[in-house]
Parts: sequence; C-alpha cells; structure tokens
Amino acid sequence: MPEPSGLYYPNRFARLFLLAMEDVMGQQGLATILSMAGLDTYIDTPPPDNLARQFDFAYMAALSQALEDMYGTRGGRGIALRIGRATFSQGFKSFGMLAGMAHPAYAALPLEQRTDLGVRAMAAVFTRFSDQTTTVSDGGDAYLFTVENSPMAWGRTSERPVCHALAGIIQEGMRWASRSYEYHVQEIACRAAGADACTFKVSKNPIGGVDRSARAAAITSES
Repeated sequence: MPEPSGLYYPNRFARLFLLAMEDVMGQQGLATILSMAGLDTYIDTPPPDNLARQFDFAYMAALSQALEDMYGTRGGRGIALRIGRATFSQGFKSFGMLAGMAHPAYAALPLEQRTDLGVRAMAAVFTRFSDQTTTVSDGGDAYLFTVENSPMAWGRTSERPVCHALAGIIQEGMRWASRSYEYHVQEIACRAAGADACTFKVSKNPIGGVDRSARAAAITSES
C-alpha cells in the first residue's frame, strides 16, 4: 500500500471512482491498475458504501500514476478524463446541492445561473464530504476552481498538471448543471508541477449542446 497522507476521501467517493474505472476499463483493467498501484486489497473488496473518510489521498495519487504508467502520459490523461466523467455520472451528482439539480424548478433557471450554481455546488461537495478543500472564484470569462490539496497530485512530481480525473468530474458536472452543454476545463496550475494549489479554468461559455429548458420554453410560447 502507498504511504498514507492522512487526508481522505469518503469511502463512497472512492467506490464511485473504482466503479467508474471498471466501467471505462473493464474488470480486468481495473484489477491491473489496482495491482500496479499497490491496492490489491480493493480488487475483490471495494470500499464500503458509506461516508466515512477512509480512502487516503495517497491511494488516489497511486491510481492516477498507475494510469499514466500503463497508458502513457497522453493515453493516461484521456482515460482519466473518461473515468472522472463516469464518476460524476455513477453517483457524484447525488451529493449535497447537486442532487437538487434534478428538480424541474432548477431546469427552468437561466443557463448562466444553472452553471454558476453547479460549479459552486461541486466545490462545496468536495469541501463538505472530504479533506479536499475546494473554492471557486470569478476569473472574468471563466471560473477558477481551486483545490488546495488534490488527491491526484498528492506526493507526485511532474512537468505538467496531473489531475485529469478531477477535470473530468468538473466537465461532466458542468454538463449536468447546464442540461447538456459542454464546457472547456483546463488545469492551469498543479501542485505536482510546483504550484501552491491545483487550479482549473472552467469556461463560462458553452462549446456545444442544446439548452433543453430554453427549447421547451420556446415551444410553449409558440403553441
């Protein structure tokens, strides 16, 4: 097992992450990555489905490193992004304020308000349920999603950002909050690359998708 950091995700976060890995890579792929990361104990026994903070950040870092070791820097990045997006879809969206975004009243809000609430809700979920302290600030045409202690970067050294799974979670979270729009998410600073914190630039302007609530309102007004 990797040397513990003393900082933790709740078991449910880790369980969702491993389920997402299996969804993207298959059962054998997951088992291989767990073994490479020194986490063989989770091959047959996944983390329990509870909110106890017991899955160490060092384990997340080891999984991220194993993905790069197995697939290379570029390939590992692509796989990690997919895993992050699948993690959100598997159940991350059921936490805290994110759960309320399934309500029809939320869908009726203007797009800008939905995405603003969504990105801030994601940060609040991480801060409330885990040891990942996360804040959101206004960067003009983008949000700055700042993680003080990213588990993917914990104890790692790299020439470039490594928190690709977190970027994937944010991407899918923005799509969920906006009701189908895609948003550009880029990690512009990373502790693994020498920064004080890991910062993601999240564009406020969508790059694709259909605003279903706006379309529904237009259809109603035409009828």
